[in-house]
Amino acid sequence: MCRVEEVILTLLQGCNSMHRLRKIHSQAILLGIDHSSAVAGKLLSFCATSSAGNLSYALLLFSRLPNPSTAHWNSLIRGFSVSPSSSYSMSLYNSMVSCSSAARPDAATFSFLLKACSQNGATGKCREAHGSIFRFGFASNIIVCTNLTRAYADNGSVGDARKVFDEMPERDIVAWNSMIACYCRAEMHEEALKVYKQMRIVGFRIDDFTAVGLLSSCAHLGALELGVWVHRFAEENGILDRNVFVGNALVDMYVKCGSLEQACIVFNKMKKRDTFTWNSLLFGLGIHGHGKEAILFFRRMVIAGVQLNSVSFLGLLMGCSHQGLVDEGLEYFHAMSSKFALKPDAKHYGCMVDMMGRAGKLEKAVEFIRASSFVSDPVLWRALLSACKIHKNAEMAEVALGNLIEMSAHNAGDCSLLAGIYASNGNSDGVSKMRKMVKEQGMKTTPGWSCIEVKGEVRKFVVDDISHLDIEEIHKKLMEMINRAIAFGYPAETFKLILREKSPEMYKEWIEHGGSFHSEILAIAFGLARMPEGTILRIVKNMRVCMDCHMLTKHVSRAFDREIIVRDRVRFHHFKDGSCSCNDYW
Repeated sequence: MCRVEEVILTLLQGCNSMHRLRKIHSQAILLGIDHSSAVAGKLLSFCATSSAGNLSYALLLFSRLPNPSTAHWNSLIRGFSVSPSSSYSMSLYNSMVSCSSAARPDAATFSFLLKACSQNGATGKCREAHGSIFRFGFASNIIVCTNLTRAYADNGSVGDARKVFDEMPERDIVAWNSMIACYCRAEMHEEALKVYKQMRIVGFRIDDFTAVGLLSSCAHLGALELGVWVHRFAEENGILDRNVFVGNALVDMYVKCGSLEQACIVFNKMKKRDTFTWNSLLFGLGIHGHGKEAILFFRRMVIAGVQLNSVSFLGLLMGCSHQGLVDEGLEYFHAMSSKFALKPDAKHYGCMVDMMGRAGKLEKAVEFIRASSFVSDPVLWRALLSACKIHKNAEMAEVALGNLIEMSAHNAGDCSLLAGIYASNGNSDGVSKMRKMVKEQGMKTTPGWSCIEVKGEVRKFVVDDISHLDIEEIHKKLMEMINRAIAFGYPAETFKLILREKSPEMYKEWIEHGGSFHSEILAIAFGLARMPEGTILRIVKNMRVCMDCHMLTKHVSRAFDREIIVRDRVRFHHFKDGSCSCNDYW
């Protein structure tokens, strides 16, 4: 390499703007070294991959190369893979493999191509790339295979991602973390924890990325015991001090596992916080029903100069809604745009409808919907429908469902809600009408499930679950649970014959004729059977807790002198001594 080339390359090494690059490029042209492989590569790399670069200029430089090398192609494919025009990376790859030059894809080429496949939802191209990876001899490359698992998962093909992972001859910590993250993004959190267990068996220790993925799964499944272990490991190994994302995941995990006090402790100990940290705790106060505390915390955020966003107001409004603070909620809703220059979206309007509905102001809620710019958004009408169930208002619920039907946005859950209102009012014709609609329109119901962590293991239950090996033990405890709840005032005429006979066959017959135990009741029975006295039972449920299960859980809490925390898809229910935190606004 001549002295002149070295000078130009040194200048390019310190280049930080396109203005400066153009000057250096001009000098290279004048000196006749612009086609030098090293100089052309540096020019192209800056334009294509630097945040200060310019992809159009990169294409111009590339077009003047007489025989682009693999590195040149890679710079361009990489640059476009993370740009708004990421699909162009796939076109460039096609050109590269079809041209007659000596350039051939390498591990970096496939990594950048797979990034573009992820960005564009290009499942077909992902499979094509998979075949090429085999053909070009990179099927054993850890980096390429890790990126392939991510690309498959991002395209919704988690099964294919797992197959690639299982077939990898060697895996590093990045590969394991990637597979855990794939399951987390697909909301397959039980599978994520299974991968972690395999990872531990083969001798890998968790790092920052593993911790974030595990804590996310613990939060969704209510696996507090495992989350506490990760917390302890993160503290002992300095992860918590150096990584704000781990701290954020911990706050979120404790909030969603019902341990708000511990979430506050982690928050207060964090040396560095971002907006997500503050929002996580604010959101936690909201879903736990601490509306007044949420308002005070929000004011603290303002004083601290936290960059507020739409999520901040969502947590605040949720807290106001769950504690019935309608006037305060309206004040902050209007301040969101007038004082903080943030435009409310459909979720914020939905919170306001929920807030008014819970407080019994159903007509005002309808007026609010019709005056909003989201009158055609199902979120608002569905919030109204849910509020109607609280007050057993069938007339207003029919209005809500009617609007959902008009928008073709209704589902089996909506019909079930109205059927429940009809049932509570003794309207059997209305119940039949809803069931007929669901059946005739072929609407699919979302399977309800509940999770409970017992001795470090997460157990999942569905309605009338008989799949567990210890189902007889669960049913025995279930019968005892209902019997004791009845003694403490739970009205359960339907159970008395079953309880008197203590017959599993009669229980099965009752189930076959339409009787039902919802998943959270089975989870509570299992927890009572397996967990020591005085232990808090923590249940996570993917759907709303029904009124009957809510009432039964209250009486069970009192009968067994046990604190029970149930998190459904809307909020937390803290049962203790026969009372519940959400009784007033159920």
